[in-house]
Amino acid sequence: MFFWKSKKSMAQAYDKTGKIPVIRASICTGEKVAGFKDAATGKFEELMFIRSEEDIRQFLLAYGIREGELKKEW
Repeated sequence: MFFWKSKKSMAQAYDKTGKIPVIRASICTGEKVAGFKDAATGKFEELMFIRSEEDIRQFLLAYGIREGELKKEW
């Protein structure tokens, strides 16, 4: 019997109480990186390089984040 993997990606879990979804953007180069910032220590964990709006949408879908929860830092 064959089992096919679904093409729909399941949202990955993250600790919503201790982590804040953030996009870090460089003022000089315009480079953007998506990840999570630890609320207690301020440490940033890079997860994805952002090249387009589609990449942002994929990040939001992958982690089940609503657009209003995503913050941007310079």
